[in-house]
Amino acid sequence: MSSILFEIKDTIAFITLNRPDKFNSFNREMALSLQKKLEECKEPSIRCVYITGNGKAFSAGQDIGELVGENALEIKQILSEHYNPIVTRIRKLEKPVVAAVNGVAAGAGANMALCCDIVVAAQSASFIQAFSKIGLIPDSGGTFTLPRLIGWQKASALMMLGEKVSATDAERIGMLYKVFPDETFAEESKKIAATLAAMPTKGLAYTKQLLNHSFVNSWDEQLQDEDIFQQKAAGTEDYREGIAAFLEKRNANFKGE
Repeated sequence: MSSILFEIKDTIAFITLNRPDKFNSFNREMALSLQKKLEECKEPSIRCVYITGNGKAFSAGQDIGELVGENALEIKQILSEHYNPIVTRIRKLEKPVVAAVNGVAAGAGANMALCCDIVVAAQSASFIQAFSKIGLIPDSGGTFTLPRLIGWQKASALMMLGEKVSATDAERIGMLYKVFPDETFAEESKKIAATLAAMPTKGLAYTKQLLNHSFVNSWDEQLQDEDIFQQKAAGTEDYREGIAAFLEKRNANFKGE
């Protein structure tokens, strides 16, 4: 059974973490497979990526079994070859990535979800920075993304105390975009992906790149980058279609070009 399920449907790439018996915790094979699928998502015909988990969990993070025993992997190897390449690919992918958190998201699994462009969760889902429970520090970009989402104090407390956060509380404090009832979660989260896939893909990619730049830019540098990317956006076919549709009072038919 493949640890990563992959399907392209209506310009959306659906990626499902598929080790349900292990709460979709990551081993080396699964991490490398996810990287490969994210690379395949660079294909221009794919206009949105949707990541979720199979079973009761989104992802419990690292499979602890790989950290012990005769053939144990080193932490440095896990970070440099597994998680850092995954979150970097997600942030650099020039199209929106939706994290549909169907259940518990712990450790690297939580931080992988939080680096996506839009995070939604089922009402029964939860998030936990589990690292401190075993004497480690948050990785997979968590120390970068979480304080920017919820503020220094809350991020510090959640990372140090390792408290579980319900999906409802995660939405309330700004950790994610929206929570849906369990019974409608799959349908509603896929609607978001479908909406994004029908939008001006290049414009969304430019927005994503500007958000990435905002982490390190000064105010003046960010305005300069907005100038550059707005000119790029104004040169796309989707911009021309958007203007034409507005003037003709009809729905735009964006093609991601």
